[in-house]
Amino acid sequence: MAPEFRVLGIDPGITNTGYGLVVEVARTITAGGHGAIKTSSSADMSDRLDTLYTETKRIILELQPDVVVLEQLFFNTNQKSVFAVGQARGVLLLACNHAGASWAEYTPLQVKQAVVGNGNATKEQVQYMVTTLLGMATPPETLHACDALAMAICHLQSRRLRELTGT
Repeated sequence: MAPEFRVLGIDPGITNTGYGLVVEVARTITAGGHGAIKTSSSADMSDRLDTLYTETKRIILELQPDVVVLEQLFFNTNQKSVFAVGQARGVLLLACNHAGASWAEYTPLQVKQAVVGNGNATKEQVQYMVTTLLGMATPPETLHACDALAMAICHLQSRRLRELTGT
């Protein structure tokens, strides 16, 4: 039996953090567990970050990925949002470290190019391709989980390319 390789994608956010496991066996990929970690916008920031840390660490320990993939921080015009997502990424990386998980990161452009073939793809196009590539009967419940699954697919495709090119 071919060995399996497990990649956990995480789409960082302070209100909704999507996660999705993709399992590869003999070059065939399938979806494992996926969903979203939600925090209340009325809760104190330290409580929200604690929830993200605790739940992420629990998910990593439960799903046992070979690598965790995070979306690289994208700077947009909303500085408040950038800072909150940056704080979320920090606790997610800490959870990876404390769970003993290695990690990688990709930009949204890299993920869209790997999954759809177009860096300007819409969320709906990404959702369609993730559902199709993973052979899912229905799309993931949230776009955050879908983005996380897309990150995991991106990592697997990048891994294949590195294997083929020896880089």
